[in-house]
Amino acid sequence: MTNIPDSHRDLLDAQFATLATLANDGLPQLTQVWFLHDDGRVKTSLNTARAKTRNLRERPECSMLIVDPANPYRYLEIRGRAELQADDGYAFADKLGAKYGADLRAHDAPGETRVIVTIRPQKVHAVDMSG
Repeated sequence: MTNIPDSHRDLLDAQFATLATLANDGLPQLTQVWFLHDDGRVKTSLNTARAKTRNLRERPECSMLIVDPANPYRYLEIRGRAELQADDGYAFADKLGAKYGADLRAHDAPGETRVIVTIRPQKVHAVDMSG
């Protein structure tokens, strides 16, 4: 993945990240998400009925924060633009669900679909204030 220093690459295997999107009113909306470092990129799966999906469709600018659970003074922030791709067959959702031992279909109502969100980094901040 572009610009992720070796000192923080281990955080790409973390369990959770905080995804920040911009709502209609211009204010940030933050959500804890499951994610994967997949094919050299940070990706997540979102239900198309969710506000964060609508936010990203209208304004793709976003930020993902991954905090080291063993040391909250160490974190990685990835700022960039999201690309959304249909995941109607749940291929990526199943891959993501395997990391967490979950079936993402259980979080979707009948008729709802999913998108793959890929964050294209514009700025990366690798921070360690513990030393």
